[in-house]
Amino acid sequence: MRHSPFEEVLESIVYQQLSGKAAATIYGRVRALFPPRRVLSPQALLDTPDEALRGAGLSRAKLAAARDLAAKTLEGVVPTAAALRRMPDDEIIERLTAVRGVGMWTVQMLLIFRLGRPDVLPIHDLGIQKGFQKTYRTRQWPKPERIERAGEKWRPFRSVASWYLWRATDA
Repeated sequence: MRHSPFEEVLESIVYQQLSGKAAATIYGRVRALFPPRRVLSPQALLDTPDEALRGAGLSRAKLAAARDLAAKTLEGVVPTAAALRRMPDDEIIERLTAVRGVGMWTVQMLLIFRLGRPDVLPIHDLGIQKGFQKTYRTRQWPKPERIERAGEKWRPFRSVASWYLWRATDA
């Protein structure tokens, strides 16, 4: 992980349902509220007035999610980076989806791209579904259950299969 689990999940929350450029701008503004000597910590976020965070571009829903993330990090629900490295995927999913605004997809992306977990298949991801349809030349849109069944034969490297399914949409 590049940053603490708190920062990684916060960035994911900010990026949800936004274009990359818009999300990067908003996240940059949020980070700018915490100059180099003021660490972006859960407590620092909780101490920051709503108006400042809303002024940086956070919607009410994302502000509520960010505050819940900060509180749950301080409560120990969100594990430390060291604890995350030792936890099985299902426990990480359980702990992080307890945070408001953090769903399965968000945690799966963290597992693949931040923790480098080798056996994650995000069956509800649109790119995975498109790649599956293209690769297997199915007429009907593939149901997540079908992708999950097919993915059983890709264990324990379903993250690699996910990468190939995403790339299939580029061709």
